[in-house]
Amino acid sequence: MISQVLINGEASDGRIPVTDSSVLRGDGCFEVLKAYDGRPFGLDAHLDRLEASASRLEIDLPDRGDISSWITRTAESLGDCAVRVVVTRGSSVPGEDELPQVIVFGHEWAGDPGPVRLFPVEAPWHAAGVEWDLAGAKILSYAPNLAATRRARKEGFEDALLVTTDSRVLEGPTFSIAWVIEDVMETPTLDLGILDSITRRVVLEAARGLDIEVSEGSWALDRLAEAVEVMALSTIREVQSVSQIGEESFPRGPITARLASVFEALTRQRPKPGN
Repeated sequence: MISQVLINGEASDGRIPVTDSSVLRGDGCFEVLKAYDGRPFGLDAHLDRLEASASRLEIDLPDRGDISSWITRTAESLGDCAVRVVVTRGSSVPGEDELPQVIVFGHEWAGDPGPVRLFPVEAPWHAAGVEWDLAGAKILSYAPNLAATRRARKEGFEDALLVTTDSRVLEGPTFSIAWVIEDVMETPTLDLGILDSITRRVVLEAARGLDIEVSEGSWALDRLAEAVEVMALSTIREVQSVSQIGEESFPRGPITARLASVFEALTRQRPKPGN
């Protein structure tokens, strides 16, 4: 079931003009949040990233409090759900005013406990650490990433693991990746231009809180042959075990299990009174 669609806070049937920049150019940004019992998790962090993405795109957003209320209203209407926020520049037809649109809607989601199998796919479109105007922005143009997922499925896997043309590990098409070697949790550094995932942030903080050593860096794909467990991290996947990457297989290890349990507890944690 999908919630009522809000466009700039007004109820809508969800239709937008064919002249919109998101339709013609894929020009815009987005966020996906998960709500638990009607409460959006990591709301402020997602709003921070949305504002940063819009700023890099030079799109003026409505008031932050308004967007927050639209997300909260949507979450409350569905309970456990995913809430999607899509920001477009407005019309991209010369002579028409650019009137940015913020589209908010929610839908039910079914949790997938995993594990997931990943196929390495080269990502020549990925900046891989080269600074550019939209570095770090969560932009609408995900066609290359989705093509990587389709490629992986044709190879008999559930999803892809993106690597550079010289085989450095980056991220999944819609998730971050981490693994464990000799009790150290390793994950690609943000300096590689991967998305600053909210789930990744929370999980790395949780790991440090459990006295699990965390190392962020740049590693070749063959580094994963030494891993004893691998995990995918995202809003939708949460902390999901990875059972295979290419020809390498991995068990669901104890660190993945501990972090999944801590993350689940955090998502169900009710805010303290007055917060």
